[in-house]
Amino acid sequence: MNPLRICSNYEISASPPPQIPFAWHGVLNRLRIIALECRAAAHADLFEACALLSHKQGIAHDAHARALLKCLRQAIAQKPIFYQPGTTAVSFDEAWLVQGLAAAKAGDHDSFAFFIRSRVPKIHQRHIAFLIKGISDKFPQV
Repeated sequence: MNPLRICSNYEISASPPPQIPFAWHGVLNRLRIIALECRAAAHADLFEACALLSHKQGIAHDAHARALLKCLRQAIAQKPIFYQPGTTAVSFDEAWLVQGLAAAKAGDHDSFAFFIRSRVPKIHQRHIAFLIKGISDKFPQV
């Protein structure tokens, strides 16, 4: 089963759309492209993905994002929604992820911890935090 759901512009709900800072739109678009690539990839176990990444030096630029997007379904209650690259609308899952990236990038540990606890079960919090922090470190342009 595909762990990510890529939606078209026509599947946007009637609720108010989430907003993200303009500076994060490039990062979100890159994550959407990675999400598209991960749709066809095999499902990965969250613990195994983190263990592999934590021992490699000089890993690929997108490795943390790929691991997170392959494992995110395992850590949250429903299948995450990522829109097509270039879409101006932002899904709840995309906004949630960008808010976490922004808190990690800013070094706002309290907000980051709250962000993780708000949606991720305790058993997966450490792994999701590791992956999100890894992504925020790999996108220095923000």
